Amino acid sequence: MIRMTLTLMALGILTMTFTPPSSAENATDGVPAALSFKMKSLTGDEVKLSNYLGKAVLVVNVASECGLTPQYSGLQDLHKKYAEKGLAILGFPCNQFGGQEPGSADEIQHFCQENYGVEFDMFAKVEVNGENTCALYKHLKGQDTSPKGPGDIKWNFEKFLVSRTGEVVARFAPSVKPADTGLVDAIKQQLGE
Repeated sequence: MIRMTLTLMALGILTMTFTPPSSAENATDGVPAALSFKMKSLTGDEVKLSNYLGKAVLVVNVASECGLTPQYSGLQDLHKKYAEKGLAILGFPCNQFGGQEPGSADEIQHFCQENYGVEFDMFAKVEVNGENTCALYKHLKGQDTSPKGPGDIKWNFEKFLVSRTGEVVARFAPSVKPADTGLVDAIKQQLGE
């Protein structure tokens, strides 16, 4: 962590240490907290989530061997329909629910492209619950959003909607399909439609 030391000569020798808050606690450099994280892409590249500022962002924890896996198709449909209007979908594979995402990054990428033609952004596997929860999901789960409030992720394909200004504005249960009217209306609202 960056430390800054200030010595005030006029009052004798007085040293103060200032430790800035982490980016998860406060927005830094004008970046809202929800987009202040750096995450690894599925191909291993570091991605600043601040690159998505100005877009409506749908964050989804995904899995390849789940009964809800066909939601990839609906997510891809949303991507095709709304990406040019400012929607970004971010898929975060997670193996915490029934071991339903056991594959390597290459296997996940191949599965998504071969079976669902996924073109939206996919990231490296993360943990979304427990002591090893990644910082992004710690932040997302702490927000009091509707229709589902704060708390642990219940299963694969839980969805968080982040506004163009970086505010977490909605959270949807895994059972809410990408074509669900409530989810689509929330996305359209964030896109200004």
